[in-house]
Amino acid sequence: MPGATLRRSLGRLLLVLAMASLAAAGHAQSFQSPAPFAILLDSESGAVLYEKAADELMVPASMAKLATVLVAFQDMAAGRLTPDSEIGISENAWRKGGAPSGGSTMFAIVNSRLKLSDILQGIIVQSGNDASIALAEAIAGDEATFGRVMTERVRALGLTKSVFRNATGMPDPQQRVTARELALLADHIIKTYPELYKIFGQRDFTWNKIRQQNRNPLLTMDIGADGLKTGNIDELGYGLVGSAVQNGQRLIVVVNGLKTARDRASEARKLLEWGFRAFERRQLFAAGENVGEASVYGGEKGRVALRSKGAISLLMPRGSSERLTARIVYRGPLLVPVEEGAQVARLVVTRGDIKTLDVPLYAAEAVRTGPLQSRALDALLEAATGWVRKALSRS
Repeated sequence: MPGATLRRSLGRLLLVLAMASLAAAGHAQSFQSPAPFAILLDSESGAVLYEKAADELMVPASMAKLATVLVAFQDMAAGRLTPDSEIGISENAWRKGGAPSGGSTMFAIVNSRLKLSDILQGIIVQSGNDASIALAEAIAGDEATFGRVMTERVRALGLTKSVFRNATGMPDPQQRVTARELALLADHIIKTYPELYKIFGQRDFTWNKIRQQNRNPLLTMDIGADGLKTGNIDELGYGLVGSAVQNGQRLIVVVNGLKTARDRASEARKLLEWGFRAFERRQLFAAGENVGEASVYGGEKGRVALRSKGAISLLMPRGSSERLTARIVYRGPLLVPVEEGAQVARLVVTRGDIKTLDVPLYAAEAVRTGPLQSRALDALLEAATGWVRKALSRS
């Protein structure tokens, strides 16, 4: 990727970022959380507003149930399940996750059959382990197999670190997630299944004549919260995946490893309120506007313009003097043919050590194979630059 071309491509973007940083200089503002693991994500832009150990593996506890319901949501979208599909409560589900277990349960009766719509409310609102195990058995036959299904489904979403071994989040030495991947999973559920997502905002659910409140403490706060899931396990402590909307802006928060339920609620709320208050949105590129260029090997053109699928905006911290940097990242030069609309690069913006924006970029036009002399020239140039790279690597 020629450095001069990249600098020209990013000139206006870097100017925007520099002006924003200068305007904010001298009014430093930061946030510190006692949560061992935390992340705050802007849903629209994908911008990370705050992170702490966000890529380190941690115990999910009942937050693992986000992957459990993801599988159900996907199977419903594919027509393999419907809201009226019957789910049986086996003796195993009842003993491990029902009333005899002493854990969170929807109090389903052993050997009864429930509609999937009720099972989902039992999992999401009541955090029922019995409902989670029953769903796993109905879909995959047993929990171990279902755990592999959960892992495969999140891998398909690009979540590369999280591993699931059961449907409940009960202790397992191999069951681990990251705060970032929980936030991305929550964001996927919110955007892909908006109607089913409404269950996460349901305040209570009654089953077997037992009414239980939603365990998410954010729902009772006047901050626009409408989901998602709490977790608690002796090995790590209290955690929460939450989301809230204010003035059309949705933020997603993950905290984990806190000592008490009160700490969990307090830190999640503080992060959300800080995110809504401390940032302002700046548009960097309009929809359809060229972001930059990528070099092309062997094509009728030596470069191809890059665009995003929509407008690109960035959340800028109010009163921060942190340095912002931007770069277009791709493996190049690109090989022909390059199809119009093919994803070929990414725009990455960092604020200090935080990757605050990572947006896919697409070829704005097709580039076909060039004439023989053009390909020969490209081959000579690539050979020369390859020789220089090898020489520099040996020096």
